[in-house]
Amino acid sequence: MAVTRQSIKSFHTNYAPAGASERELPAGFLRFFIPLHGKFAERHRALVLARRAALEESLRGNKPSHLPPSAATREWRVELPAWCEDQRNQMTGPADDAELVVKMLNSGAPGVMLDLEDSTVNEWEHQRLGVENILQALRGTLTYHDAKRDSVVGIKPGKTVIWIRPRGLHLHQGGVADGELCSASLFDVARIVFAVDPSQLKHPLAFYIPKSESAEEALFWRDMFQSLAQARGWPKDYIKCMALVESHPLAYQMEEFLYNLRDHILGLNLGRWDYMASLIHFNLDDPRWLLPDRNTIPHDVPFFQNLRELLPEICHKRGALAIGGMTALYPSRQDPELNARALAVLEKDKKNEANSLMDGAWTGHPDQNQIALEQFPAPNQLHARRAAANRYPDLRPVPTDVGKRTVE
Repeated sequence: MAVTRQSIKSFHTNYAPAGASERELPAGFLRFFIPLHGKFAERHRALVLARRAALEESLRGNKPSHLPPSAATREWRVELPAWCEDQRNQMTGPADDAELVVKMLNSGAPGVMLDLEDSTVNEWEHQRLGVENILQALRGTLTYHDAKRDSVVGIKPGKTVIWIRPRGLHLHQGGVADGELCSASLFDVARIVFAVDPSQLKHPLAFYIPKSESAEEALFWRDMFQSLAQARGWPKDYIKCMALVESHPLAYQMEEFLYNLRDHILGLNLGRWDYMASLIHFNLDDPRWLLPDRNTIPHDVPFFQNLRELLPEICHKRGALAIGGMTALYPSRQDPELNARALAVLEKDKKNEANSLMDGAWTGHPDQNQIALEQFPAPNQLHARRAAANRYPDLRPVPTDVGKRTVE
């Protein structure tokens, strides 16, 4: 069945307005992109179906579990480049907000992730603007007008690593290939790759892979990165990445995921809130996994702490960075009491992540940067390994006496 705007009734699909793809995409982009879409479309569909099958299996009682030993558990290492050694804080925010992008890049954070996914609306104009801001940020030319000071503010020179988070494999882009849906992941990465000149960048292109659910999906990203590099005449391992662990099945396949992307990947990030949602999702058949308000769940709850300790063990064994998650409570410059509480929670949370041997974490506000930085040893903790670490811990201990369940 042909795909039309009328047949799309889901937030999973961003549909280009009529004529927008020809009018607003760079000249030559569709000739660059359509062959790639043809190459990867069937694999993308198969991975989406595999996700559904894995969830159905879990709800029938066949839960995700650790994989048996393989080539991924033998000897190999990731090569961490010097430009990425210090990622003690990665500030994140929506790419379609130029003012926020500039402020994040001027915050002094070692890393900044410009987001086309969770924090940016999956709608054509927001995504188009986000890509344009990213391209200008990569070149160092992005500015915004400061209304209070009536001045134009640009990006200050610095060593901040720019990461780009494209949309995940669960999302589609419509209105680009006639009558077909495209992988939003492929579309976003291709838009950036097509438009950049490596000679204008201070480090190789670096992406943040979201919402993965299996080590098999790492092969899709690997082949995508290498096909795009080949199309531009770059070395096949030019594009680098980190990846979020924010689905329950992937928690059991982290080492295999790293292995499949070992020529590109530099670290894993534990996306705690999405991970908790996925944990609930894969245990909907079990009433014991009805969790309370997330803000009443302690940061060291066993089902999370076990994973928080496993991720650095796997990453450091392989020479990759381990990055912690986002603290939910944001500071406020208008509310001194809330501000003090938010920063105290941040300090405690990031110290716990450092004690779990993470190399850094995420924040979402410039006021959080310095406190986050101070909790982690510089430049990283790659040398640190937990004595007698359990490589195959229980990642699904049933929560008991955790948080407070209320109608609200």
